[in-house]
Amino acid sequence: MATFKYNAALLKKLEELFKEGGYTVRYEKGNFHNGYCVLEKRKVVVINKFHEVDAKINSMMEILMNIEDLELENLSGESLELYQKIRTEKIDTLFEKE
Repeated sequence: MATFKYNAALLKKLEELFKEGGYTVRYEKGNFHNGYCVLEKRKVVVINKFHEVDAKINSMMEILMNIEDLELENLSGESLELYQKIRTEKIDTLFEKE
């Protein structure tokens, strides 16, 4: 199973992944459920700017599991690999036995 170092470098990679996939990431204040909001028609992801880096990363990973119109064909090799690792890890986590 892939493990991720939750740091500013990973956050930048996720921002780039969203950008390549056709989404805009914005950091703003607000009372978002789960710390984020997705405006799907506009392809905008709004993350609570007051969250710590790890919470921002968790929000972005959760969003990646739920959006269906990410433009995968536009992802660079590095971004596609990161996307696949996130999807694999999150799906594996859902099916882990306690």
